Amino acid sequence: MNRYAAGAIAGLAGTVAMTAAMRAMFRSLPEKDRYPLPPRLITDRVVGPTGLMDALDEPERRDLTLALHYGYGAAAGALYPTVAQRVGGPAAVTGIGYGLAVWGASYLGWIPAMRILTPATRHPRARNGLMLAAHVVWGGVTGVTAAYLMRGGQRRAGAEPMAGARGHAPAIRELA
Repeated sequence: MNRYAAGAIAGLAGTVAMTAAMRAMFRSLPEKDRYPLPPRLITDRVVGPTGLMDALDEPERRDLTLALHYGYGAAAGALYPTVAQRVGGPAAVTGIGYGLAVWGASYLGWIPAMRILTPATRHPRARNGLMLAAHVVWGGVTGVTAAYLMRGGQRRAGAEPMAGARGHAPAIRELA
């Protein structure tokens, strides 16, 4: 499989897992920190000035937020195989490192530079912890999935599927 396609599919799979993790962790935030998460805030700040958000009802706003969130995850994932090839190492570890690098480049880099959100250093500790953990999930899943797809769907010798993974539907619509 083409490495960019494999990375994009892996990034999409990572975003599914990330979204479920964000949803679960959001409920454990202190009440004062339970305001919309970055994907919604970013969508509001970027799309809002166009007037489109005003024309949408709340379910459509959630759908737009999710579409942009999943698109960003797939786009970042598409770049992962190139980075992983240069860095080397176990897929999960390389993926987690990449996920943390994406967090840093986004929340300490281009997002505040474009004045979309303030830098992560100005956000509550619990919310930063949530977003860092979510990027660890995204990176780990992206790394392992990309490695699997790049091998043509073949497991490594001796590798067993994760116990208990079957029968669980991902929560893909629960972020916004």
